[in-house]
Amino acid sequence: MENAGSGGGARLRARGGGFSFSGGLVALGRSLALWGLSFVAALLSLAVSVVVLLLGTGLGLVLVAPVVRAVRGLADRQRALAYRWSDVRIPVSYLPEPAPGERGFLARLRWIVRDPQTWRDWLWLAIDPIVGATLAIGPAALLLGGCWAIGLGFYGVPLSQEWEGLRYLFIPVRDQTTATLAALLGVLQLPAALWLAPRSVRLHARYTRAVLAPSEKAQMASRIERLTATRAEAADTQSAEIRRIERDLHDGAQARLVAMGMTLGAAEHLLERDPAAVRDLLVEARESSSKALEELRDLVRGIHPPILADRGLGDAVRSLAMICPLDAQVDIDLPGRPEAPVESAAYFAVSEVLTNAAKHSGADRVRIEIGHDLGLLRMEITDDGRGGADPGRGSGLRGIERRLAPFDGVLTVTSPPGGPTRVTMRIPCTLSTSWTITSSGAG
Repeated sequence: MENAGSGGGARLRARGGGFSFSGGLVALGRSLALWGLSFVAALLSLAVSVVVLLLGTGLGLVLVAPVVRAVRGLADRQRALAYRWSDVRIPVSYLPEPAPGERGFLARLRWIVRDPQTWRDWLWLAIDPIVGATLAIGPAALLLGGCWAIGLGFYGVPLSQEWEGLRYLFIPVRDQTTATLAALLGVLQLPAALWLAPRSVRLHARYTRAVLAPSEKAQMASRIERLTATRAEAADTQSAEIRRIERDLHDGAQARLVAMGMTLGAAEHLLERDPAAVRDLLVEARESSSKALEELRDLVRGIHPPILADRGLGDAVRSLAMICPLDAQVDIDLPGRPEAPVESAAYFAVSEVLTNAAKHSGADRVRIEIGHDLGLLRMEITDDGRGGADPGRGSGLRGIERRLAPFDGVLTVTSPPGGPTRVTMRIPCTLSTSWTITSSGAG
């Protein structure tokens, strides 16, 4: 799983030699956040070392899966920040989880050990406390050093006398003149730190991509393996959908049409003998035809809603928001329309997520964001419910994964206990350029 926030408006877009004071302050805070995550990586790396040492006792085997989930969560966080803050997209290619019938302990362990992306995560975890922390802490160190140098301009001489000598970089602080020189150097470091901060954040993102991103060959092999694993599930899903349509036709519209035919036959026999009874039978036949037509419309709507075909994904999702029992906020920015199969899969995936949120989350509000960027259709649905959603424990989210799998789509679920729950779906696709949807509002 992966996690990526939208944060489009919050991305730092400083390029080249441009400088922004406010942008530098924001980037400085981000570099400190990255340094904090490197510290978390160091602690988690220590935990991995302990688990490896305990493998021989059996306890380590039990702890492998939780530790792997924690490492993946931290790596996903770094991928998300690299995209939000630096527009650096880091592809991810985890192998699909074992099928529901193969989710024993050994099956999960084999799945973890065989996954090349897991080993890349562990390599990143081992070096990030050193490389990542060094890249992230540079601007802050420059800023703190500048503040220290400015302080030396006021207190450097007595400190030098008390400590029997004091230097700041290449300047020995002996008297007020050298202390003032150190302070001037410190003043120059302050804007230098703000200038360096955004570049440090971008460099950190590129380093993270270099370590975590699979090679093109590995991406292709992972994609082939993923599509092979999901092809059978897609075929089963399609067969189940066809059987559902057949069942609905047989039990619904077909039964009503047969009954209507029998009613018309009876009316034909009574036409000359009892015209009043014929009138009642014709009313009954008309009602049956109306119900059959309604059921056929519902069935067609379940296969491909007319609003989706006529007006596209954006308006179709807005119609879902309008009938959603939760207070729904919609933000859609699509410069075109996906291909019809992708559009249909995206629509029903959003519909299923909203249904799950209304039934199981205990939420009052939900936000739907849909956009297209860098060849990916991205749908993010966030609710303020109780959290705790897990694709491995529910058929609904697993069904969404199966729906997205034929298009190489990825489902990401972030749902800590207590909420909020954020479901992100990404489908690689291109958009037609003859249709533009930009809408925002409450359902």
